[in-house]
Amino acid sequence: MTEYAIFLRGVNVGGIILKMADLRAAVETLNVSRVTTLLASGNVTCTTDLAADELKESVERLLRVTFGYDAWVVIIEAGRLRELVEACPFPADDPANHIYLTLFSDPAALADLVEASAGLEPGLTVLGPEAAAWWAPRGGTLESPLSKLTAKPRFKNSTTTRNLRTLQKVLAAFNA
Repeated sequence: MTEYAIFLRGVNVGGIILKMADLRAAVETLNVSRVTTLLASGNVTCTTDLAADELKESVERLLRVTFGYDAWVVIIEAGRLRELVEACPFPADDPANHIYLTLFSDPAALADLVEASAGLEPGLTVLGPEAAAWWAPRGGTLESPLSKLTAKPRFKNSTTTRNLRTLQKVLAAFNA
């Protein structure tokens, strides 16, 4: 059995509203166990014998059928998520900045983002083929160049962004 984190893109923003209890109940219908939802932004942990790509396909199909929206998720194995969080070069408790990890289901999308963000300040720090870290001044996330770039349609089906503190809470859920 493998522990996975499932990150839904675009949940509880832009008119796609999901109650986490409903999300948990829906995911529990899959071949998974120990399902937990965290916060109200589409963070799910579970344990399963499915491979990551099988879980991704199953969850996206489930969300599309059950909740009726064009669902995209990023799946990361718990141990790998821990490595990515630990590799982040920015402190989670920075009083002046919000620290983010953009997570990718497609390494080509990461390469596209790296190319598109060349020369932007602050820049992007690649942590691996499935994640990059960046920061934005507190109160200025939506106006930051990287935030605007990651919101572009070409990244919609393969990325999602989470605050580093949120990812730490997701990791803590595996130990609960």
